[in-house]
Amino acid sequence: MPTARTVTSPKKFIIGNGLFNNLGQYIQDFGSKALIIYDAFFEEKVKTEVIPALQQAKIDSVLEVFSGECTEKEIHRLKDLASTHHVNVIVGIGGGKTLDTAKSTAFYKKEPVIICPTIASTDAPCTALSVIYNEQGEFERYLFLPQNPDAVIVDSHVIAQAPIRFFSAGIGDALATYFEARACYNADGINLVLQKPSRTGLGLAHMCYTLLKDNVAQAMDAVENKVVTPALETILEATIYLSGVGAEAGGLAAAHAVNNGMSVITDLHKAQHGEKVTFGLLTQLVLENAPQQEIEDVIHIIKTAKLPLTLEDLGLQTFEAQKWRKVAEIACAEGDTMGNMPRKVSVDDVYNAIVAANALAHRYK
Repeated sequence: MPTARTVTSPKKFIIGNGLFNNLGQYIQDFGSKALIIYDAFFEEKVKTEVIPALQQAKIDSVLEVFSGECTEKEIHRLKDLASTHHVNVIVGIGGGKTLDTAKSTAFYKKEPVIICPTIASTDAPCTALSVIYNEQGEFERYLFLPQNPDAVIVDSHVIAQAPIRFFSAGIGDALATYFEARACYNADGINLVLQKPSRTGLGLAHMCYTLLKDNVAQAMDAVENKVVTPALETILEATIYLSGVGAEAGGLAAAHAVNNGMSVITDLHKAQHGEKVTFGLLTQLVLENAPQQEIEDVIHIIKTAKLPLTLEDLGLQTFEAQKWRKVAEIACAEGDTMGNMPRKVSVDDVYNAIVAANALAHRYK
């Protein structure tokens, strides 16, 4: 069993308005020829802003559109492309799955990786972890990476222009950070770098929660109007950096385990990661028999961030007990983060908590 307590983080985390126009200066310290892996919807901005910035910094580039799913097949396709073109730095531009794929490609190539989120829907940018899915979009495994990204560049203007649903999903993912880290710490469990959770990790996770509570309403005002404000950048620091580093050093628990299980529910395949984690958090709070005030504070943030509250809000058409028992089984699988709960929970416990959490959510609609 591991005994060390850890704090891990990207080498650089930089946030500001208009950073994409100067992206070359952040990449040039790490390589001279970049494989740019990007989401298709961001292609115009890559070609009109990112490439000129790289050319100004005398950085050659190879452009490649992400296929849409972080699979072993896609990772190895991009690894082979990087080898063919002899690139020496990987740059990921896009959402969580794009960034996880870029991190994985860089890992297999043993090259530095620069992460540029275009949405703030998950804490994927900062972590030394990629979530691997199968070709059907179902959770397959975690790929634990030996180090965090070399740099994470967050252009707050870019993220403010993205659909608000992504921003909300990032709040949902970050909202679970403190509660999962607290559970993992109390259980003396295993964090995301397979060591013991640290006090610093728990502290960062708590700061993440505090910043969410204090700034969520004002930040939602900003992103609804596609403007950058101090509250917006505070939330981005919480959802991208504090959530990522806090989760990595503090550990995950039931909320993410339930999210992993929910990947087998076809109705929910269009739900965002952070939206499903939010329901996973409600399930965790039920499992913990959390204080009423704590539950109400969490639900207030969920509603302020305009996140789905019930399973039906997430897209569920019909609740089929057998399928949701399968969700509970996957959530309780050996090696998943359900093992970081302070008390051992069974498949029946998790299934019952899912049902109760949905009933709880309906009461607050």
